[in-house]
Amino acid sequence: MINQIVDVIDDAKKTKKKSKENYFDVREETAVIDFLTANSFYEKNKIYNEFLRNPLDKMISSIIRRYRLYRKDMDFKELHTDVHSFLMTKVDKFKPSKNKKAYSYFGTICKNYLMGQILKDQKETNRKVSYEDISSTIEERPDMLYHIDEDVLDLDSIIIEYTIKLKDFVETQSLSDNEKKLGLALIDVFEKYETIFTSTDNSKFNKNLILLSLREMTNLTTKEIRVSLKKFKSLYIFIINKIT
Repeated sequence: MINQIVDVIDDAKKTKKKSKENYFDVREETAVIDFLTANSFYEKNKIYNEFLRNPLDKMISSIIRRYRLYRKDMDFKELHTDVHSFLMTKVDKFKPSKNKKAYSYFGTICKNYLMGQILKDQKETNRKVSYEDISSTIEERPDMLYHIDEDVLDLDSIIIEYTIKLKDFVETQSLSDNEKKLGLALIDVFEKYETIFTSTDNSKFNKNLILLSLREMTNLTTKEIRVSLKKFKSLYIFIINKIT
């Protein structure tokens, strides 16, 4: 009888341990594939929030703590957010056709990124040592100081005016095929910006997910998007200067 009780307890411990370890299992692996094949930003965002956000949070926390991959000038929350955001820029590089687990791929991305950033921090620290020897005297000189006034802009006004100008710009300007595709995609994003930027409090994640969506909406590469974006950046700067 005692042996049976012990067996039951052992089984319960194993089950509990297994459930804790399997925070990223079949459901999450399937969600990754669904995320990659989703046709819109909104569908991707829904899949991410329902199935991937918490498991990825747990994975990243576990990696940071298990391997002690901390960064000197970042608290845990900042570090966690930075890694999560970087990971989202690499999600579309995962290839399910290779029959590899997304869990392993994501874990490798996070560890390599953290180790790379730590090495980068160390090199930067070594540079600062020599810089600080001369910077303190320079920063004390009145002629080397400049105070910047911070203007507060109304985001809604900027978005609305930019969207109006953007539509007119796409319709009237001589644009390449890539620029026109990107312009139409940007109009769609800006018209629904409230949904996009209230879906999660991680603004860096939002930016990266929008880039993924723009790639899918336009069938352009990241490089092609950056090149085509130049004209739209000029339009944005013009509007900002006009408002301020």
